[in-house]
Amino acid sequence: MHQIELAGRSIEYLRLPSAHARPGRPAMLFLHEGLGSISMWRDFPQRVADATGCEAVLYSRCGHGRSAPCGNTRTPRYLHAEALEVLPELLARLELDRPFLFGHSDGASIALIYAGQPGVALSGLIVAAPHVMVEQECLDGIRKAIQIYAESDMPQRLAKHHRDADAVFRAWIDIWLAPEFRDWNIEQCLPAISCPVLAVQGENDEYATMEQIDRIARLAPDVALLKLADCRHSPHKDQPEALIAAVEGFVNGLLD
Repeated sequence: MHQIELAGRSIEYLRLPSAHARPGRPAMLFLHEGLGSISMWRDFPQRVADATGCEAVLYSRCGHGRSAPCGNTRTPRYLHAEALEVLPELLARLELDRPFLFGHSDGASIALIYAGQPGVALSGLIVAAPHVMVEQECLDGIRKAIQIYAESDMPQRLAKHHRDADAVFRAWIDIWLAPEFRDWNIEQCLPAISCPVLAVQGENDEYATMEQIDRIARLAPDVALLKLADCRHSPHKDQPEALIAAVEGFVNGLLD
């Protein structure tokens, strides 16, 4: 694990070479979910790297994993701040040229916001369980997660992956349940996305409906959809083989 200073904070990152590296292939940067970190991806990024021939690059956002605390309260534009301030600096500092982005949940939203900015050069975008607007299903799912956090070993499990698991959980629920976040929406970013997109969602997602990726398909220029049966909010955990095969096909279709 390595550390890099971004926006004045120490951020952990990790580079995973592919066991089947193919010269000239761009890296794939992984952007984690709202409760995520590098370690919570487990072996999925390495498996994607080995399948695609792309180096996998992972990082934990401020306050997550072993990265430094954020030091401020989240506002409704916190995902925009990550996409427009932190992510461009990370890509430049790590010298990632025309990478693929793989975003999950909040990380997928960050990737979509970034991809919709002028002058952005990406090889492709994979978004799993993305949020483009706030649905009632998301709010209901978060309220259920609060109950689970209070009544189960979820705090202990999260603590294995974060310096301060309670702070991570509290920051996530506080902003998503805030009244001022109810109108959060990033659909305006989608028409400007110039790279191909693979949008993935589980049919049993407890935080969203298929309307999330259907809107991406309607508004962004070049989108392929993957709707997975027997799959909840984390396709890389519930259906890893199907997702890896889809990502491999997506990457090879663009680069071969």
